[in-house]
Amino acid sequence: MTKDGKVGVGIIGFGGIARGAHLTSGYRKLPEWCEVVAVADILPERCAEASGQFGIPTTYDDYHQLLERDDIDAVSVCTGNYAHAPITIAALKAGKHVLCEKPMAMNADECKAMIAAQRETGKKLQIGFNMRYSPGAQSLKRAVENGQFGDIYHAAARAIRRRRVPAKGVFINKELNGGGPLIDIGVHITDMTLWLMGHPKPVATVGSAVCKMGKTPGLVGEWGQWDTSAYTVEDFASAYVRFEDGRTMTLLASFLANIDQEHFDTQLFGTGAGAFFDANAGKYTMYREEFGTLTDTTTGWLPNVASTHGKEIEMFLKTIREDMTIDEVGAATGEQALMVTQIMDAIYKSSEVGGEVAIS
Repeated sequence: MTKDGKVGVGIIGFGGIARGAHLTSGYRKLPEWCEVVAVADILPERCAEASGQFGIPTTYDDYHQLLERDDIDAVSVCTGNYAHAPITIAALKAGKHVLCEKPMAMNADECKAMIAAQRETGKKLQIGFNMRYSPGAQSLKRAVENGQFGDIYHAAARAIRRRRVPAKGVFINKELNGGGPLIDIGVHITDMTLWLMGHPKPVATVGSAVCKMGKTPGLVGEWGQWDTSAYTVEDFASAYVRFEDGRTMTLLASFLANIDQEHFDTQLFGTGAGAFFDANAGKYTMYREEFGTLTDTTTGWLPNVASTHGKEIEMFLKTIREDMTIDEVGAATGEQALMVTQIMDAIYKSSEVGGEVAIS
């Protein structure tokens, strides 16, 4: 704790997600609960921004120095995907609670090592699947838990963009990012869908992850022109997932595709009702048979949540202050995030071998 008895927070990696989501929309919205006392980043200019523009008292170019501080109780890991596992494991072993950005890690083996470190240390490990906290998602989850859907036997998830390739950062570098749209935005809608379904255990996947347009020079980029010569990830992925209890799910993910517009949604197929949830709009429609007719029920008023990242960080701090579990506040646990990564790994492997891949 800090001298004022607040949760002392350190941020490791001070790029856009750290500045815009974790710091300004999250920790600094709760000054009575916490204080961000230090930032670590390997880039000097980001450390300068942290101390100058954002007024962080101390910065480091080596995250190990940050982890040595006794006044830091928790850290946000906001680095590139390649560094999630080693930093998270080091932080847990240094006695810190960890909120790690999504995806949890580069592969399932790294996820399992992170979970092992969490269990060994007893510290809290939360993964940054913030979209669970949109009012629409929370409302739909309540409807599921109320039994409105009966048996949800299938789901169809999409995270597909028309021309939105991240032009900056490591998002198009497989070695540093682990993959393209599948591991970047596909993980978000996969987590959302598994959460709504109650996290059935995935057992097999057949899928494809291909690059059809990412290396083509001159294509329109809504977020700027990316370096096509450096593009080493897939630009489109599709998959069919089977679960242990017989349920199924389909998944689509893309950075660029010739479609009408971006779609970020999931559709639930249940025996009692179905639903289409537009995660971008934050609204859903339920499809049922009632009173001898077919009805469509669409969300009307929903409570306001200023930032799903902010809500996620509020819940992270709540687990620390009130000694609650990550699961008790509805956030993503390491075990739940592992399921997502196992599915991603299996899709990439299935694409390589050209057939179904088991998930164990």
